[in-house]
Amino acid sequence: MAHENKVIHSVNLYGDAICVDIFQRPDASFGFDEFRRDEEDGQGWFSIGHFGEQQFTSVAQTIEAAIGQVGWFEGV
Repeated sequence: MAHENKVIHSVNLYGDAICVDIFQRPDASFGFDEFRRDEEDGQGWFSIGHFGEQQFTSVAQTIEAAIGQVGWFEGV
């Protein structure tokens, strides 16, 4: 099954290896997750935060939750 979430904001931590994505699901709810990629393995991005199942009703609520749960994330 194809991934159907639409990324609203993506913020990288010091380069291109770790990021937080704020996304909207097809059901109009919002969520976020923290991802990492290792350039040397070519596998692409993978979740390291495992926050993606949380659901929010607005982008503002989602960003507030991400700020509270991802230590380095300061919002967008």
